[in-house]
Amino acid sequence: MAIGQTSSQFALRDPDIRLMLRVRDADDTAAFAELVERFQHRLVAVMHHLVGSAEEAEDLAQEVFLRVFRTRKKYTPKAKFSTWLFTIANNLALNALRDRQRRPVVPLEVRESGPLGPRPAENLAPTRDEPPSHNLHQQELAEVIRRALDGLNERQRMAIVLNKFEDMNYADIAEVMGLSAKAVKSLLSRARGKLREALQGYIYMDGDPPPPSADEGDESDDESDAKDE
Repeated sequence: MAIGQTSSQFALRDPDIRLMLRVRDADDTAAFAELVERFQHRLVAVMHHLVGSAEEAEDLAQEVFLRVFRTRKKYTPKAKFSTWLFTIANNLALNALRDRQRRPVVPLEVRESGPLGPRPAENLAPTRDEPPSHNLHQQELAEVIRRALDGLNERQRMAIVLNKFEDMNYADIAEVMGLSAKAVKSLLSRARGKLREALQGYIYMDGDPPPPSADEGDESDDESDAKDE
């Protein structure tokens, strides 16, 4: 099948691909601006969960869009546009995290962001009617969730974020991360187990935790495939 036919078929199913093809073929800046508008907030949110810094997340999201525009002439639709976009985001986030490990930064004693990360009011958005005790509980829970995500390794965190915040299925996550769908299933199973263990004291305070999900029984079979340990 010719590349043009493939592009046309993908474009029929994905309006974002139609926009990107306009960017590729006609240097359509209005189409590019619409793509940025559609994905900017989602991309920053995913990056924030991955790198833990709102400022760095915004910088990385901007770099993703810069790369999209710079490589527009080479774009060939092979999957949904969002899958291609988050593949670029995944690579940039991993590079940023590994660079941080090579050059650790000593944190400042006074942090503008506070314990909940940057812009806590936007993250929690308490209402005027909520009692102070409720707000404190929400803040404590948000901090516990953040620490729980930080406790995952890079690949587990990426898989969880794409699954929960972007609602991606195994196949799409596999495409983004360069894994098999079987490996993604195993990766998510272990990540969910770690999160459940870290959060059960807060999530299940009024009862016993639920039994392990059915998909956790086969995770040992897929462990070598996922290669995240």
